[in-house]
Amino acid sequence: MATSDRPVLDRATDAVARAAIRAALVLPRRVRVPVFGWLVSRCLAPLMGFDRRIRANLDLAVPGLPAHEARRLCRAVNDNFARTLIENYATDDLLETGRRTEPVGPGLAAMEEARAAGRPIVLVTGHFGNYEVPRAALIARGWTVGGLYRPMNNRYFNAHYAATMHRLGEPVFPRGRAGTAGFLRHLRGGGAGVLLIDQYFRSGAEIDFLGKPAPTALSAAEIALKIDALLVPFFGIRQPDGLSFEAVFEAPIPHTTAMEMTSAFNAVLEEKVLAHMDQWFWIHRRWKPERRRPKARTRKENGPGVSAGAAKPG
Repeated sequence: MATSDRPVLDRATDAVARAAIRAALVLPRRVRVPVFGWLVSRCLAPLMGFDRRIRANLDLAVPGLPAHEARRLCRAVNDNFARTLIENYATDDLLETGRRTEPVGPGLAAMEEARAAGRPIVLVTGHFGNYEVPRAALIARGWTVGGLYRPMNNRYFNAHYAATMHRLGEPVFPRGRAGTAGFLRHLRGGGAGVLLIDQYFRSGAEIDFLGKPAPTALSAAEIALKIDALLVPFFGIRQPDGLSFEAVFEAPIPHTTAMEMTSAFNAVLEEKVLAHMDQWFWIHRRWKPERRRPKARTRKENGPGVSAGAAKPG
């Protein structure tokens, strides 16, 4: 697990988050979700630097966005993030939301066929809308859907947030050698499992996302190829009322190469992001262009008196 080098700030952030979450969970869902969204988007997110991160990502990926639209998106993105967070903490309510959300999309028939044949299913998505609602919808209909997740850098917050994924449905595994092995055992038994692959992955493949090269994990496609699993993109799209969802399972991605399959997923996610700009977690530092440096070339490669080339824009 990646760990933060700011333990004092992490403890303080966790303490504030725990207090806000405890207070919000006392309220009924129809009040809790919008109130928590308002509290975070108007009060906490600006103090925690989320607005600054969102603006930096928007400036990089959507240059020329009008200032008023960027301000609106900062507030709306933080609101969706906060709603998702508090929804996922209230597991019983989340499962009830799943029961009320009828899964749709061209991937469902292929999933049912694979399930009947005992073929593994890898469900792949991003931090968009509420990504746990489709999982809850399947669990409510008798599916066993595991998960492999990346632990948060803030280990204090991660300790209780990870517990919400376990409460929703088992088995759930943290990313790492042991966790990946457990996830693979679950899949090889004919199970379904969820992966989110839209965060910066330092050693990942550079695959364009929103027009910029984004280091991306190939793990979902690699697993699908390794165990002949169906690879299905899915999304929990928040509806205009802010409380209900559409659980969409897209057509399976054909098996080719891990790079091509991951590029195909990025294209599907990009389409969803552009259609619902406020529902993707622009809070994540997806591209980290400051880490993109030109690779040093040898004098022989450069030739005498020739400087190394500039890094790709990113």
